[in-house]
Amino acid sequence: MTGKDRGFGLGASITLTLASAVLWGVAHVAAERRKTGVALMAAYILMLVSILSVFTAFSTNLLSLAVQPRWLAWLTAGLVVIALAWTGVIVWSFLLVRPPRSDAVGRFFTTTLTIALCALVLAPTVYAARLAHVSRDVVNSLFSATGNSPILADDPWSGAARVNFLLVGADSAPSRPGVRTDSMTVASVDVTTGTTTLFGLPRNLQRVPLPKGPARARFPWGFTGSDPQTPGLLNEVFQYAEDHPDMVPGVGRGKRGPTLLKQTISYILGIPVHYYAMVDMKGFAEMVDAMGGVKVTIKEPIVYGRHREGLLPAGTRKLTGEQALWYGRSRTDSDDYVRMGRQKCLLNAVAKQADPMTLLNSFERLAAATKRAISTDIPQALLPAIVELAQKVKGTKIRSLSFVPPLISTVYPDWSLIRRKVDQALKERPSARSATAPRAASPEPGAEEDPVSLDAICR
Repeated sequence: MTGKDRGFGLGASITLTLASAVLWGVAHVAAERRKTGVALMAAYILMLVSILSVFTAFSTNLLSLAVQPRWLAWLTAGLVVIALAWTGVIVWSFLLVRPPRSDAVGRFFTTTLTIALCALVLAPTVYAARLAHVSRDVVNSLFSATGNSPILADDPWSGAARVNFLLVGADSAPSRPGVRTDSMTVASVDVTTGTTTLFGLPRNLQRVPLPKGPARARFPWGFTGSDPQTPGLLNEVFQYAEDHPDMVPGVGRGKRGPTLLKQTISYILGIPVHYYAMVDMKGFAEMVDAMGGVKVTIKEPIVYGRHREGLLPAGTRKLTGEQALWYGRSRTDSDDYVRMGRQKCLLNAVAKQADPMTLLNSFERLAAATKRAISTDIPQALLPAIVELAQKVKGTKIRSLSFVPPLISTVYPDWSLIRRKVDQALKERPSARSATAPRAASPEPGAEEDPVSLDAICR
């Protein structure tokens, strides 16, 4: 029987179509197709229970699932199936309860309503599927499907108490070919508690000892670079390795620089460097713009622009990507060591302000910028564990220790002192002073001889 046979008017048609979009089968029951209606209701309730069960069971792991391409593919497929089934039920219900042909106005309104309901179901599904696709693309583009070390299912850290990440800020320009790693920080994270200590290394460390092998054989007394007229600096090691394949035999182009830099910094600090992540500074500015800016506290006015065309005034303010870039890289009227402190504050601010809603609102722009700006050797299989570890880190105070003057001379560095300081920092529990504020006599991060709270430095 048709809607005309049952005498469904405009009001009844609208009500039943709307009700069927909220609870499958209502229109079918009203149209005396009770078995079909009950079956649709049961399927709808089963679907809702299944979705709620999945969200409940995996509530603590949802972010972890979001960085796994396989799960993202299943999520996309599941969303498409649910959306198609839902729109199918809406259209089916409409066909059962639509007004008779003689009621042209009624048919127009109910048809319009049905199209709107279908769009209401399909639009968010298309958007969610798009986000899932973009997420998969970012994960597959940035993270290798195979890692440098085996990932154990029961212990992704292979028994290590701490995992150490080398965070590199790279700068390049057409007028200066190659990559200069002007910002180098090792984040040492306790895998149980999330307690994190940052070790900052200045770019102008001279005569850095290279790891044993071809690199040490070429520079037995420390790295001196390719230009005999200038001292070899730590920030030149990356590009030197890329330009000289024999420094890291068997390693392909694009990986030689990170490999030698990791090994070199590992030797300097006396701890293994497990993974690295390098951010291109221009790409970083794009990421900040995609977030809608970043709020930082500027302690002293900072000259803005290559030709001193502006000034970033002191105070707490939101910076654009370009302004954030200058905040992190400017050395005018200051020095490398002040800049190192600002760079840490900038990274800390970005990490804290990258809340889920901000990321969601600018997800595609942020994803595109991230693909251009970041390179890393972190394997895909480790991402769920890193997401879990990041949640632990958020609940702790991050401490920082920079190996700059007066603690360490960049011309004649005391490598033994650096290793002792690292060992002490990782063994000691945060003191009341380091957890709250630096000494009044040593306002700059580099002047500290013990780790201090990053929040205290950046206030």
